[in-house]
Amino acid sequence: MVFEQEGVVSAAQALQLFNRGEVRAQIAGHRWQRPVRGVLVLHNGPLTDLQRAWCALLSCPERSALAGLTALTIEGFTGFDPRTSKQQVVLPEGALRPSNRFVQPHWSTKLDPVDVHPTKQPRRTRPQRSLIDEASWSRESRRARALVLAGIQQGLARPSDLHDALGRRGPCRHRALIRESIFDAAGGVHSLPERDFESIRRRAGLPQPSRQRPVRREDGCYFLDVGWDEFDAGVEIHGIPHLDILQWDRDLFRANEIAVIGPRLLIFSSYAVRHEPGTVAKQVRGLLRRGGWTG
Repeated sequence: MVFEQEGVVSAAQALQLFNRGEVRAQIAGHRWQRPVRGVLVLHNGPLTDLQRAWCALLSCPERSALAGLTALTIEGFTGFDPRTSKQQVVLPEGALRPSNRFVQPHWSTKLDPVDVHPTKQPRRTRPQRSLIDEASWSRESRRARALVLAGIQQGLARPSDLHDALGRRGPCRHRALIRESIFDAAGGVHSLPERDFESIRRRAGLPQPSRQRPVRREDGCYFLDVGWDEFDAGVEIHGIPHLDILQWDRDLFRANEIAVIGPRLLIFSSYAVRHEPGTVAKQVRGLLRRGGWTG
């Protein structure tokens, strides 16, 4: 138990392993520490991230589970700093708020094996549930989208798994955006914002493109390629950004080649087209006017 829990035990577990006098002596001698009420760490040094997670979980009611970014970090998820120093924990519905001030509690009725891994320690929600939870807890919509895309790109969850987890989640913040982001990550023509871009073009009074077509890349993802040959201008709209450094590097070289031998190019994410149409229209208008458009 001690080794499985990184040397962190609850007070009840400590009394099963040691007699009361020994526990008191170790704490009084500062050989062990009690970072929060009801939890002991069997050393007196700095705590690791995993030990802090164990402290959070053991300070919460039975059947609780680490959640959100706390659970994802243990699974190897990278690229996101915690919004807070607190550990994300989901508690059974109706459970009392833990006294541990380092815990950010959430409550749920869905803590069965479908949502919480039955064997992994420390007990935590499955990656697909953790991603959906963390995205829905995010205040910023861009962060919510980035979490979903990064989770899929890093191989923690498949789009189908996230669809299922979102369906079980019920009403939540950013629900429509999360669903949209899952579709984008899955790739395919259906995920490209062709209609959205055309709507922007019409509302802004921009000229009809010489070409507007979805293009399939070598990695299987689609992007929307739009061009105005007479104004030496082009636009690419990507359904999903690449966190993969090698792919990103190739994309940069490709954009450079277009800049050298092709039209002046603007690149937008599907998020920008759908949610920031004013900025998209302004930048496309500026590009076209630089190319000689006088509309």
